[in-house]
Amino acid sequence: MLETARIAAVMAVKKTALSIPMCHNIPISSIDVRFDMSVDTIIATVEVSSIGKTGVEMEALHGVSVALLTIWDMVKSAEKDATGNYPYTAISNIRVLEKSKL
Repeated sequence: MLETARIAAVMAVKKTALSIPMCHNIPISSIDVRFDMSVDTIIATVEVSSIGKTGVEMEALHGVSVALLTIWDMVKSAEKDATGNYPYTAISNIRVLEKSKL
């Protein structure tokens, strides 16, 4: 499951400009996707680097979002209740942890 989410995150980073209007298509130098798991939580972290003159925060945020959506899609059948809802699964606190220029 996590390897599928990792691939989804990388693909999302590379295609951010196709999904977000007004977002520039920029050269990506590297992408690092990590997952930290506990009993009931998965934390996704996506680090993106570029030699371009603009930031890569949108690419990183897009990567995290798609990784988490991929995980949700893969676990939803295990959680779905009798009414067709997902009472426990949630995506929250997506944010930029750090932005730096090298």
